[in-house]
Amino acid sequence: MYLTRDQALAEAGRAAAKAKRLAEYAEGAAHSGDPNQYIKATRFAEAASVWADTSRAYAALAQALPETADDTTEES
Repeated sequence: MYLTRDQALAEAGRAAAKAKRLAEYAEGAAHSGDPNQYIKATRFAEAASVWADTSRAYAALAQALPETADDTTEES
């Protein structure tokens, strides 16, 4: 089964939401005042970055895919 544009956009949205949540966790850990939380802040920030990259990749795929399945046929 092939990835459709709508599926790619949905995956991009889910990945962006995950990146946002992880960035919020990182921010909370960074501002906690507990030095032990700084390691968590770094790890959360790194994970957020990976999910943001994933979101951008899916968005780029969505942009490259046709809007509808009918757009995949070539004209002769």
